[in-house]
Amino acid sequence: MVQGVGWTLLLTLLSMVLGTVVALTAAIMRRSDNPVLRAVSWGYIFVFRGIPVYTQLVFWGLFTVIVPKIAVGVPFGPELFSFSTRDLVTAFWAAVIGLGLNEGAYLAEIIRSGLNSVDRGQAEAARALGMSEAKILRRIIVPQAMRVIVPPLGNETIGMLKTTSLVLAVPFTLDLTFATNAIANKLFTPIPLLIVAALWYLAITSVLMVGQHYLEKYFGRGFDDRTPARHGGRGARQAAVNRAGTTPNDPLPEVEL
Repeated sequence: MVQGVGWTLLLTLLSMVLGTVVALTAAIMRRSDNPVLRAVSWGYIFVFRGIPVYTQLVFWGLFTVIVPKIAVGVPFGPELFSFSTRDLVTAFWAAVIGLGLNEGAYLAEIIRSGLNSVDRGQAEAARALGMSEAKILRRIIVPQAMRVIVPPLGNETIGMLKTTSLVLAVPFTLDLTFATNAIANKLFTPIPLLIVAALWYLAITSVLMVGQHYLEKYFGRGFDDRTPARHGGRGARQAAVNRAGTTPNDPLPEVEL
């Protein structure tokens, strides 16, 4: 069962990494001025959000049957090399690809909304300083967008942890859900083993929620009024002035002449 927990965590990690990379690419394409890139990104999101994840996992499980061999060669000429898809796309990687591509379609809209939340003046000011578009995205846009992206990203990660229970559709039979079911079938005790699996999922989810909390706190610095200011520095002095209540809430009060 512990081995099943390890496989479940590995599936969750790799699927979220793949989904995040694909989602970031799709989100940037959706923001592009090129209509072809926007259309490709929209088509990907439309297809993978519209098809149930279970159906996608079944497809990727049958991929090696649909495409048994991939060959590269000269058109109407000799074949340079080929390889069997069974050697490349195992059940584990089929599960990772299926979960990652499905997750990427949802994360693309989350990341796009986060990027759009950053004021355009930030990018314009960076261009005025001579920064490249890639550097603007990496140093200006993404760090500020993370404040909006992290909360739903954490929710999607927790959801991915529980979605790994569907990889039997591939079929991949080493995850936590299948491992507990296999033990329950041998011992004829389904309810106790279901409770054990639920407790494992709750424990892992609790750890993920703690990590999400600290990430939100880190990226929310300077935005969240509930985050206490550090001792020393201008921020602490301004916080002390605000707590004293000696300044008006309206910085420009009306004055009767």
